[in-house]
Amino acid sequence: MGSLSIGHWLIVLAIIALIFGTKKLRSVGSDLGGAVKGFKEGMGDISTSDSKVTSVPDTIDVRAKDVTAR
Repeated sequence: MGSLSIGHWLIVLAIIALIFGTKKLRSVGSDLGGAVKGFKEGMGDISTSDSKVTSVPDTIDVRAKDVTAR
């Protein structure tokens, strides 16, 4: 008790399909797929642009202000 079986999930999916309609669900699925594809392409662009940079410092030296000595 507490977990849903495959039969329960099929009933839930059928109710969702009746409420929203298959055309709306199809468009939501294609929009989601396009967003994932765009994200993957964007992540690929970042990794290829990082390899073009020749010298990247390991550390950055910055002088910190002493805010307690006022």
